[in-house]
Amino acid sequence: MAVVETMADKVYEEQYLSQLDAVEVSLLTCSPHEEIYSLYGHSALRWHDQKTAEDIVFNWGLFNFDKPYFVLRFVFGLTDYEVGGFPYPLFLQEYKHVGSSVTEQVLNLTNTEKARLRDALEENLKPENRVYRYNYFYDNCSTRPRDIIERSLEGKVEYQTRDDYQPSYREIVRVCTRNHPWATFGNDILLGVKADFKTSQREQEFLPANLLYDFDRAQIYSDGDYRPLVKERRIALQGGVQVIEKDFPLSPMACALVLLGLSLLILAWEWRCKKTVVAWDALLMLLQGLAGCVLFAMLFSQHPTTSTNLQLLLLNPLPLGFLYSVVRRRKTHWWPIQILLICCFLLGSLLQDYAEGMLILALCLLLRSCIHLIIEKKKA
Repeated sequence: MAVVETMADKVYEEQYLSQLDAVEVSLLTCSPHEEIYSLYGHSALRWHDQKTAEDIVFNWGLFNFDKPYFVLRFVFGLTDYEVGGFPYPLFLQEYKHVGSSVTEQVLNLTNTEKARLRDALEENLKPENRVYRYNYFYDNCSTRPRDIIERSLEGKVEYQTRDDYQPSYREIVRVCTRNHPWATFGNDILLGVKADFKTSQREQEFLPANLLYDFDRAQIYSDGDYRPLVKERRIALQGGVQVIEKDFPLSPMACALVLLGLSLLILAWEWRCKKTVVAWDALLMLLQGLAGCVLFAMLFSQHPTTSTNLQLLLLNPLPLGFLYSVVRRRKTHWWPIQILLICCFLLGSLLQDYAEGMLILALCLLLRSCIHLIIEKKKA
């Protein structure tokens, strides 16, 4: 009886696998569009049964932007994303609406691998498994489909080595936000030293465009044989017209230069009158301290690339503790402390690539400290 059941199971399995001849599994790569969260592109998996007309896209990029404290949770690395399945036409319609292109790479999978992948997807869609802790660089909508594909293969994926260029996470992100200087500035302010380390080819696949490139050139090694990972590449959706919303008219560098100009004008008046402008000091210290509170809080973020940020030497909460003494024109040790911090900040530029305009800001604050020490010395 056991033999009969075994034979029956084998026949059933063969019949099930033969039905997968009509199934195409594809990696979908969507080009960026102008929403801030979409400047980096997107990846998803398509399961298309040409016999039954089942056509589902598995998307690991689902989130609820209206969820309480979403932005705050995202900054601190506490954002939960989830996977969901959607009809393929609806998926295309969404990206057609925003003007993105969609590239489809049909994977060269055996029926056994398709069956494994289907089982893995069904397991991932279970309520207890579908939600995951999103991490932009290490666990996102690009790495998730890559990993589930690799785990479903009978062999191993061997990726063709790219050139020797090893960009940092910061450099990769800057390319994506190059048309949005304030988005670039925001990223650069929050990212620390670790974002400037060189990345491996696999680490660079957090970006959908890099994963697409690597899949095109990848081979599956199994039982001594090689076969291409991608059987066919096609354009599922041509890119359309995108509406580019203008950023704030002044770039971060322009704002920094305006600040420097104001600082020099005020400095010239102070040098002439031998008296500092308290209101200017108070404004700078307040902004500096509030921004410093944000960077200090980022030390506790779950994003590994924000934990060591040398810009904290310039933007830190310390000025808030000395603000009252400065406003009351009392003697304070803040100015020599700030000079020391700025010197360390400048040395730190050898290790970390700072946000645009930060060096000019450092110069403005250095001038403030120097004029205070000079005027205090002359009064003494």
